[in-house]
Amino acid sequence: MSVTTANPRIKGGPRIRNAAGRGQAYEHITVRRLTPVIGAEIEGVNLSEPLDAAVAEEIRQALADNLVVFFRDQAMTPAQHVAFGRQFGDLHLHPAAPHAEGFPEVMIIAADESSVRANGEGWHTDVSCDPEPPMGSILQINTCPPEGGDTVFANMYAAYEALSDRMKAHLDGLTAVHDGEHIYRGLYRNLGVADKPTYPRASHPVVRTHPWTGRKALFVNPGFTTRINDLPPEESDALLRYLFQHQQHPLFQCRFRWTPGAVAFWDNRCAWHHAIWDYWPHSRSGARVTIKGERPV
Repeated sequence: MSVTTANPRIKGGPRIRNAAGRGQAYEHITVRRLTPVIGAEIEGVNLSEPLDAAVAEEIRQALADNLVVFFRDQAMTPAQHVAFGRQFGDLHLHPAAPHAEGFPEVMIIAADESSVRANGEGWHTDVSCDPEPPMGSILQINTCPPEGGDTVFANMYAAYEALSDRMKAHLDGLTAVHDGEHIYRGLYRNLGVADKPTYPRASHPVVRTHPWTGRKALFVNPGFTTRINDLPPEESDALLRYLFQHQQHPLFQCRFRWTPGAVAFWDNRCAWHHAIWDYWPHSRSGARVTIKGERPV
């Protein structure tokens, strides 16, 4: 992404400056940005068919540039959904969630009038508690409520870059615990899914370097991050509260309005997301595949 940031402590200065002349040339797809900071819709692609190598590479570049990309009016079977995801890497198996019959890679996403919760409520990064957290997730929503049900995404490069130099220096080298136990235990009991003996837990850098872009991003989130290893509990709690509040600034966000057959593909290494459950008692449902990632550094 071609967005430059300014020190937010400078009186009268913007937190983010939109760089002039930014943009990536694409030959095989059309890319329309949602905001200068995050998000873009891609047109001219049928995800149910195998992608040419050049098209797949341009989608990968658009993802690197925009952190989350969206496709409208797609019709994919579970097998086609899996095939699309595998064009970007091996697929991750969710440690707790129910999956489509015959397709353990396809996580079911659904909420209706009988649900006690909705998938993805609250800001998080998918399965950041894994020792090697997912690279990205590809979600298709097929049943949409008459209104509502949007998903909000946030740019963690921008969140990091908007910090003061003193705060960046303080965060350098710190690691944090990401724990799945408090999230997953009992989470799907109402759907008949039995708990596992243990759930993933790992420590990751508070600031990670993206393996594609070389840019630094904040890598803590309210869903999974429980403490900073290198600080006393009181300092850890205070710092995480500050970071979580900072990371949720609307300036770092885009909001996607779902339509039947729409697909979102986001990069878990540098983006948060939050599914908004404002549509009860209406239904919203679809499926997600997730691509394996690497250990954060």
